[in-house]
Amino acid sequence: MIIGKIQKDEKTIRLKIDINCTSCKKKVPGGIKASEEYSNTDDFKKKLKEFKENYLCGICRDKKRVNKS
Repeated sequence: MIIGKIQKDEKTIRLKIDINCTSCKKKVPGGIKASEEYSNTDDFKKKLKEFKENYLCGICRDKKRVNKS
């Protein structure tokens, strides 16, 4: 999962952050990828917190989408 924009020549880092589905509590595989500069900003921390609070795995996301229809 990539958070923020990564420019062509920008150095990236992979963060191993525990993120779980907010519905079924399954763990997200792979971690988070972001640019090195962006990962140290308050905006990144804000978006990461929001992402962790609202993340749905593929199965739960599809269930929600089908129920809306």
